[in-house]
Amino acid sequence: MKNKIDSYFKISERGSSIKTEVTAGLTTFMAMAYILAVNPSILAATGMDSARVFTATALASAIATIFMGVAANYPIALSSAMGLNAYFAYSVCLPLLDKGVEDPWKITLLAVFCEGIIFILLSFCNFREKLVNDVPFNLKCGITCGIGLFIALIGLKNAGIVVADSGTIIGFGDISTPEVALALIGILIIGFLYSKGIRGSLLLGMLIVWGLGMLAQLAGWYQVNPEAGVYSLFPQFNGSLIPAAPYLGEFSTEWALNHIVDFCIIIFSFLFVDLFDTVGTLIGIAEKGGLLDENQALPNAKQALLADAIGTAVGAALGTSTVSSYVESSAGVSAGGRTGFASVITGGLFVAALLFAPIFTAIPSFATTPVLVFVGLLMMSQIQEMVLEDGDIADIIGGFLAIIMMPFTGSVAYGIMFGMLSWTILKVFNGKAKEVPGVIWVASAMFVVKIITMI
Repeated sequence: MKNKIDSYFKISERGSSIKTEVTAGLTTFMAMAYILAVNPSILAATGMDSARVFTATALASAIATIFMGVAANYPIALSSAMGLNAYFAYSVCLPLLDKGVEDPWKITLLAVFCEGIIFILLSFCNFREKLVNDVPFNLKCGITCGIGLFIALIGLKNAGIVVADSGTIIGFGDISTPEVALALIGILIIGFLYSKGIRGSLLLGMLIVWGLGMLAQLAGWYQVNPEAGVYSLFPQFNGSLIPAAPYLGEFSTEWALNHIVDFCIIIFSFLFVDLFDTVGTLIGIAEKGGLLDENQALPNAKQALLADAIGTAVGAALGTSTVSSYVESSAGVSAGGRTGFASVITGGLFVAALLFAPIFTAIPSFATTPVLVFVGLLMMSQIQEMVLEDGDIADIIGGFLAIIMMPFTGSVAYGIMFGMLSWTILKVFNGKAKEVPGVIWVASAMFVVKIITMI
């Protein structure tokens, strides 16, 4: 059996061993297991059941990650993408809910499913790579930074650190509450653990804050009040470890057919952001692991791109947001992972995690806040790559609008829309229309139609 595994995954050929690959798979899982608590917490805001979202997240992660390992032979794990899960909940579902649309998450799951199907088709050609290459670099960085700020803002809001204020629009919450105090402490804890290079620092920091919250509950500082949405922090096993059933194909088409332009914008926004997440992560991790070929190209790129496309389509059918490659896979690569067997181990651990649903779903939103803020920080690091002065004004304005529009309008889509439109318009005004790629013209036209429908 060992020889067959070694031969199939080319473990010895890549200078690794089965023991090393197992260690790498475990390391990657520990680095990204926080998503099993964060994703249900975020999507629960849409009215979805957190236990069912947990099951969907674990299963979709397992399927996509194992496919990545077996088909592409890369030590790269996948799960529900941070940023796109927030876009799913706060930019799409909640505004639709405010408009009186019933179960908007069913509409959004349909959009994610459509995105996955489109990605499956595009994975058989080089269109995805071409699209990523055609988008201006400043705009790419601006979108990443904007999503980082958007995620951080959601985290701060969920813990009550940022609250609505009639005088200043937003204000600071009540630091005397355990939610605010412990979330702020958690940011420092994760920062300290991360600076020490401790594996799984995000997961460990989240668990520490959760533990402090349970102590606060025992001491009477954190007071349980289900009517006010304040629940016990202790897991409720109810005598069974069987996970809740996931959602199965619970899509809604009526709204999409009656609002086709808006629905296409939602799909495009998912597509656009996921493109950068996947291609950028794949190349970055493959380079770190020495897996690029002599031409610095990615072997088995088609199979690798198929992994997140299939994961996204399957995940939507099960009831979770867009699935994408995780940069935390670099932790496993740093531990020596060089083959897809590490991904198979990580995927297996996602399946095993199904038995611990009561634990992950009991983790409160204020414990996930430090994770969201820290992920936002990591995404914001792209700003140092941007040109914000003495450059092409289209690049500068486009990138900057992409950054500020996402957190200030509460929408990833608006950040992409205004960033791309401003870039295109300024290029035309400056007599550089020939520099605008075809795909940007198509996207800009779509956004113009969207703006017209808003008037």
